Amino acid sequence: MNSPDLRARFVNDDNRRWWTLAAMCFALFMIMLDNTVVNVALPSIQRDLGASISGLEWTVNAYTLSFAVLLVTGGRLGDVFGRRRMFLFGVVTFGISSGLIGLAQSDAWLVTFRAVQGVGAAFMMPATLSIISNAFPPEERGKAIGTWAGVSAMALAIGPVVGGFLVENVSWQSIFFLNLPVAVLAVVVTLFATHESRDETAPRQVDLLGVVTLTIGLGALVLALVEGNGWGWGSARVIGLLVVAVVGLVSFAVTEARVANPMVDFKFFKSRSFAGANVVAFIVSFAMLATFFFFALYLQNIHHYSPLQTGVRFLPTTAVIIVVGPIAGRLSDRIGPRPLMTLGLLLNAVSLFWQGHVAADTSYGFLVGAFVLMGLGMGLVMSPMSTAAMNAVDPTKAGVASGVLSMSRMVGGTFGVAAMGALITALGRHKLDESLPSVPDSTRHTLAENLGAGGSALSSGDSTIGHAVQQAFLYALNDGLRIAAVVSALGAVAAWWLVAPGVPARKPVHDAASAEAGTGDAGAELGAAAETALA
Repeated sequence: MNSPDLRARFVNDDNRRWWTLAAMCFALFMIMLDNTVVNVALPSIQRDLGASISGLEWTVNAYTLSFAVLLVTGGRLGDVFGRRRMFLFGVVTFGISSGLIGLAQSDAWLVTFRAVQGVGAAFMMPATLSIISNAFPPEERGKAIGTWAGVSAMALAIGPVVGGFLVENVSWQSIFFLNLPVAVLAVVVTLFATHESRDETAPRQVDLLGVVTLTIGLGALVLALVEGNGWGWGSARVIGLLVVAVVGLVSFAVTEARVANPMVDFKFFKSRSFAGANVVAFIVSFAMLATFFFFALYLQNIHHYSPLQTGVRFLPTTAVIIVVGPIAGRLSDRIGPRPLMTLGLLLNAVSLFWQGHVAADTSYGFLVGAFVLMGLGMGLVMSPMSTAAMNAVDPTKAGVASGVLSMSRMVGGTFGVAAMGALITALGRHKLDESLPSVPDSTRHTLAENLGAGGSALSSGDSTIGHAVQQAFLYALNDGLRIAAVVSALGAVAAWWLVAPGVPARKPVHDAASAEAGTGDAGAELGAAAETALA
């Protein structure tokens, strides 16, 4: 049986969009799973490869850096050269680099191909958003968005469990080899089912100066955020990176205003809904990733849970997202995204305020309600947030618009972890100054800098110092979570004020081709898919 016959047997105009959704979900599953399983494997990687602490940090940071920096570029290249083509490039790059990571013989090898893996993810993510939007007619986009969001949450939920099982019973390499069959499946289904689409109004040329200035500016910014707490915010390296970031991003803005076919059309931001969705994306990632990162430290270093046990205890959040995501997707098609986004952010604010009242002996039972509430809030925000952004732009610009939204999420999450770390260090130093006045200033400074590691590792056997460090961490964590609650509440205000009320008017679908390509009347209003972060 030849491939056309095989395609005709399984793929037709009635189910093609669902096969397309399946391919996008396979790719998303890889990205989200990889975000969580790697952290579980770090101790095994260190033992096996003899990796340094810096090497372990860059196992995570190299991926984050290349992913965040290239999201907009990946989205725009999809618009120009074809979204399916760029998606397939991303999947193949991600899959091959995963296999090479599994064969790594040194931490340098590992870090290099983690960066390449981030490149693949940056080309996949914006393409999935625009491909799903183009494949589904307006009346079915909510269902598709909800399904995609549910798969995202499921991957995040099972990541620590799967990662812990594979690392303990197989090897750390197996968590990367797992991506290979998933990538092959995504490629096969995409080739069989997904139609190509692109921005027909754009010439097939790349704004190279825009790519270079954006890459330099974003790269310097993300690197400064990632390393700021370790290097010191006042250090020459961090200040230099921030200066480079400002120069690069300003140069990018100036360049884009002058070229005929810019990477990013800044007219997008004249739409209050698009601007509001990006503000919400930044804020919700800021709050969520910072909370997960430092609450994971709390559970591991204060309650002494293993990484696997910690991941299991976050399941109430991700499980609720799996349930609420599809519901929110359908509701956003009926009542519009604004009320759902606003309610979700308010629920997140309540959850963060709730979590900001922990002590060393706080029971997990006290936290379950807060975790469930956060899952409900996140589930109500994600799909409507993406829908609001994509509805606000022309269908031909779907790729770059989704890249901008994904970049807002990535930078927001990175900034959240960096800001929370700096805040915990500063507040913890204040508390240590009060509780340990007789300890030398240099020692208190070192203890405060170490609070970002959870406040449990002691440089001294003195139990008085150990107790003071732990209390300083708890004091700083609680205040940081309450501040994050305020930020989330401000996000709710921004969502209500900026995002347009109601559901945009929909035009009828004239034919299947226009629905698939996204260039006919049906493309006048786009939906979008959502992800959790992060991360």
